[in-house]
Amino acid sequence: MNHPSGTSPSTAASSARPAAADDDRTGDVHPADAHDLIRVRGARENNLQDVSLDLPKRRLTVFTGVSGSGKSSLVFGTIAAESQRMINETYSSFVQGFMPTLARPDVDSLDGLTTAIIVDQERMGANVRSTVGTITDAGAHLRTLFSKLAEPHIGGPGAYSFNVPSVSGSGAITVQRGDRTIAEKASYTRVGGMCPRCEGMGQVTDLDLAELYDEDKSLADGALKVPGYTADGWYVKLFTASGFFPADKPIASFTKRQLHDFLYKEQVKVKIDGANMTYEGLIPKIQKSMLSKDRDAMQPHIRAFVDRAVTFITCPECEGTRLAEHARTSRIDGISIADASAMPITDLADWVRRLREQNSSRGVAPLLENLSTLLDSFVMIGLGYLALDRPSSTLSGGESQRTRMIRHLGSALTDVTYVFDEPTIGLHPHDIANMNRLLLELRDKGNTVLVVEHKPEAIAIADHVVDLGPRAGAHGGQIQYEGDLVGLRASDTLTGQHLDRTVQLKEQVRERTGALEIRGATRHNLRDVSVDIPLGVLTVVTGVAGSGKSSLVHGSMPKDAGVIVVDQAPIRGSRRSNPATYTGLLEPIRKAFAKANGVKPALFSNNSEGACAACKGAGVIYTELGFMETVSTPCEECEGKRFQPAVLGYHLGGKDIAEVLAMSVAEAREFFSSGEAKVPAAARLLGHMDDVGLGYLTIGQPLTTLSGGERQRLKLATHMGDKGGIYVLDEPTTGLHLADVEALLGLLDSLVDSGKTVIVIEHHQAVMAHADRIIDMGPGAGQHGGTVVFEGTPAQLVAERAGLTGEALAQYVGA
Repeated sequence: MNHPSGTSPSTAASSARPAAADDDRTGDVHPADAHDLIRVRGARENNLQDVSLDLPKRRLTVFTGVSGSGKSSLVFGTIAAESQRMINETYSSFVQGFMPTLARPDVDSLDGLTTAIIVDQERMGANVRSTVGTITDAGAHLRTLFSKLAEPHIGGPGAYSFNVPSVSGSGAITVQRGDRTIAEKASYTRVGGMCPRCEGMGQVTDLDLAELYDEDKSLADGALKVPGYTADGWYVKLFTASGFFPADKPIASFTKRQLHDFLYKEQVKVKIDGANMTYEGLIPKIQKSMLSKDRDAMQPHIRAFVDRAVTFITCPECEGTRLAEHARTSRIDGISIADASAMPITDLADWVRRLREQNSSRGVAPLLENLSTLLDSFVMIGLGYLALDRPSSTLSGGESQRTRMIRHLGSALTDVTYVFDEPTIGLHPHDIANMNRLLLELRDKGNTVLVVEHKPEAIAIADHVVDLGPRAGAHGGQIQYEGDLVGLRASDTLTGQHLDRTVQLKEQVRERTGALEIRGATRHNLRDVSVDIPLGVLTVVTGVAGSGKSSLVHGSMPKDAGVIVVDQAPIRGSRRSNPATYTGLLEPIRKAFAKANGVKPALFSNNSEGACAACKGAGVIYTELGFMETVSTPCEECEGKRFQPAVLGYHLGGKDIAEVLAMSVAEAREFFSSGEAKVPAAARLLGHMDDVGLGYLTIGQPLTTLSGGERQRLKLATHMGDKGGIYVLDEPTTGLHLADVEALLGLLDSLVDSGKTVIVIEHHQAVMAHADRIIDMGPGAGQHGGTVVFEGTPAQLVAERAGLTGEALAQYVGA
């Protein structure tokens, strides 16, 4: 372990700061300056092994180490978690009653914490009304701009918002005249921008009534097919007791009025069992409870129902813009707000810049300046290809994180702690420099910036580095190094050894065995692209974010090509799913336990007969709090083990089923490879998981806890035994340490050598250098991309220094 006494910023970081003679952040941080430190003592969260360290405030600290070494447990699970817990405790008891209870991290003490703002890779959620414009200030600025400059003038900013309906009516207005309060009648009109046909959704739905109910049955007999609408459930009780139609007659016998009330009736109060309840028709109820949510956030059985019963079509009235006619026809220089929102942000920024020049004296200069600065931040961070009307649910994890980052750049808050999880994910090497500038900008505003990272370019700007390891899981959780970048390079840690190590260009590339022909591809921003993707080799598709890589690979390849896509999308399944269930590993394990103990295999499934009765095999008790966040607490009956006590009395190789599910992949692989517990089928699957770099994962941990990179490698492990085929991997280096990237390259080689075709969408230069063939998309993003910039070997790309990718790869290999 190497702990240098000095923690002065690196040369790279120092040069990135504005020069200032009185900048107290330059120079060493001494332990005596306790108010300038975040002090962690005895952290044991997850695999952390009694970790103690001091982190300098108002500096940029990067945490490094292999996947599973404990970085996230320290940064997110300990420091950020305790900050959020303590903030929650400042609220009144009444407010805390509506908030989830956060457990205190397993740590002896934490001092010097400031408010933590987490900017992670979680995809943006379930509100279908949410767009890039609505989740940043850009949409609000644009609406205000149109309310001031657009012709014809139609009202305030709300008149341009697809989330604000137009409302008119009359009511009483209270007026104070002298010492008298007078109620006067008045008419009012609120002009919103919501399309009345689709209610601001951009789509209308066509429901298949045959999938909603069986018209030959009565409600009492279970006519409804909608998930959750069981004959003895509350929803159906509300329908049957409403009195608007007979509950004991087939729906086919309803009169027109009764059928209308059943399907479409607007909200109305009804009395049931002495209580006033709200009744509304089946279709509006389904639209509000199910169709207003993002499809990917739905539970699997709800998603399956929606896919069967609902067809979504573009709204014919607003043509998908979500806006009412008055908002669509109010323009600035011939541009409507729908037009502006649909522009790539790069083009929108240019348009706003021209408006600044034309309207400098019309009282909107500050607004235009703020909007222009915000849009320029999108471009600088590599998101200029997005449009403000892009649904937020379609953003990748990296795009979501960078969008959240932009939201904080204009914040007036200072002296807070920003916590980032691999902010360079999805970025071309050309764009990482811009990301680094934004991280340094946050620091220079007087904030503490904590970054979990693997990329050398991002580590290079650190004022302070904390390296964890030496390996993953039980073999990690220790501080290997604390100090500056110079010291890290000189250290003997795994990170220090690999920090400046590069992969050389291949001296000899494989010859292709055939080709996948793509002709005239026009998906998204592709410009009539025709290219041959070689078979039997390793092809890497490169280009800046938004250049058309994914559109080419995922959207344009022949459908009958036998392609296996291994991406980072969420794995469909419930919160009970884990690596053992997803890969099929649990099946041979259950059979081995059953055979060894002379009982049924179903006993060893926490989703079947062996499940704890109290928590139904979940290990935790979930408490649904309506519109608030669901709270989970460990099951007291099974103590989180998920199985009945009797089941835990059965053993295989001296272990019960709960102990086996608590093993890491590497431990389980060794356990099932020999001796009494030898199970070849299980050992083979575990070997695939270990080979893709997941040896540290616990085989029973919920899939919902896995990162995008971990999900992708788990998917790859399930296909490792497949024969032949074409594999498409989307940024497989995500979440991988520098040392693990070398292992990944060996794995890709083994796949190709076994007869497979491997196509990788990737930004990492080590993967580019290792390719047999490179297809570079660009030259820019969005409408400035969509063409093949280069096609050939990595050596040819470097020799030609073709485009941004050629320059980045040439610099990486030292050419």
